[in-house]
Amino acid sequence: MQAFDTELRNRIIKLVKGILAQNSLSAEVTPQAKLVDVGLTSMDMVNLMLGVEAEFDFTIPQAEITPENFQSVETLERMVATQLQSAAAA
Repeated sequence: MQAFDTELRNRIIKLVKGILAQNSLSAEVTPQAKLVDVGLTSMDMVNLMLGVEAEFDFTIPQAEITPENFQSVETLERMVATQLQSAAAA
């Protein structure tokens, strides 16, 4: 499970860094860092949401599209892991 968690985190960090790069920004993206603090705007958050859906091949339920879930890599990782586990159980 640990390897899965690390891969999940790395994929999310890569998405965040890709969006920052599109804006000609670079920042230290740590799991706990607030995404707005590293430079993501509200439009970037929409792009991140779409990127997560494409990367992990699922649609984020409307109820999960909350500021809390998109606060940091860590919160996003928890939401994605929960969605992937739900899909695997179904």
